[in-house]
Amino acid sequence: MKQGLFTILLAGAAILSSCKKDKQYPNIKEYDQQQIQSYIQSNGLSGMKRDTADGDTAGIYYQVLEQGTGDRIEYSDRVAMVYTIRTFDGKFVSADTLLNHFYGYLGQFSTSGLPRGLQSGIYNALKNKGGSVRFLIPSRLAYGINGTGSGSVENPNRINGNQCLDYWVRIVDDQREYDSIAIQKYTAKYSINLSEYTRASSGLYYKITGSDTGTLIKDPSRIAYTYAVRNLNNVLLTEQTTDITSEFENLPLAAIKEAALLTRNAQSVSLLIPSRLGYGNSAVTSGNVTVIPAFSCLKYDYTIKSVYNY
Repeated sequence: MKQGLFTILLAGAAILSSCKKDKQYPNIKEYDQQQIQSYIQSNGLSGMKRDTADGDTAGIYYQVLEQGTGDRIEYSDRVAMVYTIRTFDGKFVSADTLLNHFYGYLGQFSTSGLPRGLQSGIYNALKNKGGSVRFLIPSRLAYGINGTGSGSVENPNRINGNQCLDYWVRIVDDQREYDSIAIQKYTAKYSINLSEYTRASSGLYYKITGSDTGTLIKDPSRIAYTYAVRNLNNVLLTEQTTDITSEFENLPLAAIKEAALLTRNAQSVSLLIPSRLGYGNSAVTSGNVTVIPAFSCLKYDYTIKSVYNY
């Protein structure tokens, strides 16, 4: 009886094993291809092309939305990139183009935490600075089987494993023009009257209010002031509501120094600062958190409390 039961179980296991062998599972390339084709169809995407620059092995799809007219992008170039990203499952979406900034070498994207497929896609498809493109990047050229981020698969700040990515990318060519457009959009969105500001030749916008009878700031000098800093989402980043004292040469930004030389004691100043007069292409971080992304414009308001010219 026992021998008969063992024989039946063994035969059943053999049948199951045979079924598993007969069933064909897609490899990761096939899986990614199926996911991308399904995504294109379900979202009604037209005009997507497959990147065949490397012999049709990448599996990246793209659509150039605006052809760049700037220099040819090389892997050895530093690029200023603005982007949005969403996973195919829709659980991770990052669409804030004021925060999604990256500045660095194209050839080092993957070592900077960006998908390997993004750097090859920019090189092969977008090609020139000043353009924009949409990419569908297969998971194997994104964050692979492990994904990225911490927490459970339901964490909205995590990209899960085996997720293909939908990227929109712009590579900035003319930073001055980009900053100017960003400032104009900001003032229009938040009902700030830009005509009340003076635009300096440097691109700095400033508005000075208050009495013009106080002591004019000079270099060198020591000043006391309060301030508030906002990004172009109008989010308060930092403020100092009690007097802070600084030597003129130690004022934190070139834009503040430029405006200070036009300012008198007891006056208030509102600045709209293009990125090159702010923190430039360097991001400002606190721990692992980016407070001010690379090439970010800022709104900086300050009030002069005292002035001592040397």
